[in-house]
Amino acid sequence: MTLFTLLRRTLPALLLLSTLGTARATIPIEQWTHASGARVHLIASPSIPMLDVQIDFDGGRRRDPAAQAGLASATAGLLSGGVAAQPGLPALDENQLSEAWADLGAQFGAGITLDRFSVSLRTLAEPDLLDRAVALAARQLAAPAWPERVWQRDRERLLAALKEAENRPGTQASRAFGRAVYGDHPYGFRADAGTLNAIRVADMRAFYRRHVVSCRAQVSMVGAVDRATADRIVGRLMAAVQPHGCSALPDLPPVQPLAKAVDQRLPFVAAQAQVLIGQPGVARADPDFFALYVGNYVLGGGGFVSRLMTEVREKRGLTYGVSSYFLTARQAGAFQIALTTRPDQAAQAVDVVREVVRDFVAKGPTEAELQAAKDYLINGEALRLDSNRKLLDNVANIAWNDLPLDYLDTWTKEIERLSVADIQRAFARVLQPDRMVTVVVGAQP
Repeated sequence: MTLFTLLRRTLPALLLLSTLGTARATIPIEQWTHASGARVHLIASPSIPMLDVQIDFDGGRRRDPAAQAGLASATAGLLSGGVAAQPGLPALDENQLSEAWADLGAQFGAGITLDRFSVSLRTLAEPDLLDRAVALAARQLAAPAWPERVWQRDRERLLAALKEAENRPGTQASRAFGRAVYGDHPYGFRADAGTLNAIRVADMRAFYRRHVVSCRAQVSMVGAVDRATADRIVGRLMAAVQPHGCSALPDLPPVQPLAKAVDQRLPFVAAQAQVLIGQPGVARADPDFFALYVGNYVLGGGGFVSRLMTEVREKRGLTYGVSSYFLTARQAGAFQIALTTRPDQAAQAVDVVREVVRDFVAKGPTEAELQAAKDYLINGEALRLDSNRKLLDNVANIAWNDLPLDYLDTWTKEIERLSVADIQRAFARVLQPDRMVTVVVGAQP
């Protein structure tokens, strides 16, 4: 049995036991700025011989040009297309690169969010394997091959997937909702056939060099390494992108609040109508983040115990499920309520949702609802930290949003201190029930 196989079988139990103990105690996060300019956050976890690394850059969807929506995502996708030859090292095509990672028992990937262009590395921390995995990751960062044939193939797949998605009411609703909520802001851009066909390999190469730069990198690490080892690893990975320079990025306009309500009823023949209701929300840095987070659990984030589920499903049988959430990012994301319903019931469902939101904004939760939300969220805290991957997600969140290093230790206190008045005030400040976007696709007139 290999070490990797053994870890794969025993790691979940080890992590759970280890983290349940540390979740009640201080989780130490070391933070420093590397010589390259990268900011580093590390949780040293020597009990499990593994290392997880995530590097975040300001190169997410909000950096897409309007005419090339999908550029950031395409760039991240083609990063696995192979590596070019370097002195003393042969080129690797996408299959050879995949096999090289498999031989190491390690993983490397790239992806995007609204704000971030992220690369991640997972490897065993045994010195020889770790050294080889870091070396291969550095090669992939330094010399992507950008193969034209792979992009042509991937674009055809994306175009086929987009064409198929257009036959689903959820796709139509999501596009219309994004345009209405965000207007001309890049958060609302969606890739289509025109924007994908406008993307060239040269555009991806330029996007990568402009945004994947060491001076703005946020490196998050969780695993069996000490600070000195972590700093050396960061040095090797950042050396791969330091030749990109550090050109300034333009400031982006804020997400604008809605001036009036928007109501769109779009025809579509389907068994279920798709309903989306919402508005611009808040940035992650908003001082009322916790009040909105906990309040939304009561309103629509708590599954079968939420207000929306009780009123729309349980009392009236208008849907199998309804939920709400705040999408928080560096700029104001969306507040969104989503449900599907029978086409002949869509108008009634919309009316009920609107009334529930108005009542919640006006009055907030009851004391019993708030206490139940606190109990659920606090009692489930350990499950947010029960693996290296979840710890890494939390550390990356702290790094990206400039949160305090003791955020994981004070999270429970932030939840516990909230009152009904805090939540009602936050929702009244942020939500405007009479100035929301309503998109219904597939309702019967």
